[in-house]
Amino acid sequence: MTTSSAGTTGAQPVLSGFAVSERTAHLRAETALFMRDHVLALVSHDLRGPLNAIHSWAYVLERKLDANDPNSQRAVTGIRNGVDQQVKLLETIVDATRAETKSLALACASFPLHPLVDETVAEVRSGLARARGVEVTVESRLATEQLNGDRERLAAALWVMLTFAVEASTEGAVVTLATHADATRWHATVTFNQNASALDDPSLPHLLEAFARKQASEPREAKRIAWVFALCKRVAETHGGDFEQSDAPESETATLALHVPLSAPAPT
Repeated sequence: MTTSSAGTTGAQPVLSGFAVSERTAHLRAETALFMRDHVLALVSHDLRGPLNAIHSWAYVLERKLDANDPNSQRAVTGIRNGVDQQVKLLETIVDATRAETKSLALACASFPLHPLVDETVAEVRSGLARARGVEVTVESRLATEQLNGDRERLAAALWVMLTFAVEASTEGAVVTLATHADATRWHATVTFNQNASALDDPSLPHLLEAFARKQASEPREAKRIAWVFALCKRVAETHGGDFEQSDAPESETATLALHVPLSAPAPT
């Protein structure tokens, strides 16, 4: 089992009733940025389908209605114009807002995995886990394995997974990180007993946004992740890997899993 005791330096901002390191504050901001981008992408995707259908049905109605009836033709024109305005809003506001973060550039270099795990676990332990009275344990089979990828991005993804697990755990609970590398991939799996009350209780210390914690407790469509894991998903997929979030009934074991190739794909 791996244990870590890496400390933090610099000023200690106060957030949600407890002091956090500057790095934790940075990771929290990064999580929120990726979540905003993820939500905007969902809005853009989910609105375009219905808008396209409305636009198509407007043309069907136009052919069915009396061409000499000005009121009917005005109504159909109004429907089409309304759809065009909504599409323009998506393009000029939603898509434009996502433009800078739509592609994720990686600063790839070779680095050992073991220290990355130790440092990230230490950050979570010394901050939120200590404040919440939650234990974070590590079951590591890592030795000297190296990964060629963006160390900072991967550490951020692991931090989000552990932080959410701590936020969703009651006092005295245990969050477990199991990690190993095979011939081609690094695997990191976080298991915990998800508790909706612990996730939403405003009297407890929190790092994640309240609306994100609330949304994470709601039913999800097939294959969609909770918004809060947008950073994990983007980082994993950009490295050529994947991120998984399991569903679990209240107070039963939930799982978050990150699988990343030991060598990130070359940028295209």
